Amino acid sequence: MTIEFYSTQGKYGCFSNFSRHSFWLGEKQWQTSEHYFQAQKFANTEYYDLVYKAKTPREAATLGRNRSFPLRKDWEEVKDDVMREALHAKFTQNQEIKEILLSTHDQDLVEETTDDYYWGCGTDKTGKNRLGALLVELRNKLIQSSSTQSLTQQSKSSKTTLKD
Repeated sequence: MTIEFYSTQGKYGCFSNFSRHSFWLGEKQWQTSEHYFQAQKFANTEYYDLVYKAKTPREAATLGRNRSFPLRKDWEEVKDDVMREALHAKFTQNQEIKEILLSTHDQDLVEETTDDYYWGCGTDKTGKNRLGALLVELRNKLIQSSSTQSLTQQSKSSKTTLKD
């Protein structure tokens, strides 16, 4: 089964970068992952703080897409890693949405947007869906981390029992 998301509404609205789930990253508290992502396009410039202080995620997105602002030279190479960082911080610092992500088990996650063929699936569903792919990647890492922690705790518990 495939879970499609786009709006901030509904059970999977937290998958949207516009969802109001703040997190700390880089010594700042970010209102949304959209704010963080768009600001990174202008790291070490005056535009960075302008995006950081945007009142809404829509305003942050509009500022981030403003091509009269100088885009960092390595943006195309780092944008997936920037999104990966934002998603990790957002979902590990907000337990309720972490549980929603984990509840999707092995289902595909697709950002159903009509105008974005990189982060979403696009109108004709041929887009790269990078946001969905990065959410699946994060979910799998969280599951693996949880399994590793469980095994470590079981191992420690067994050693304690053997000592007694």
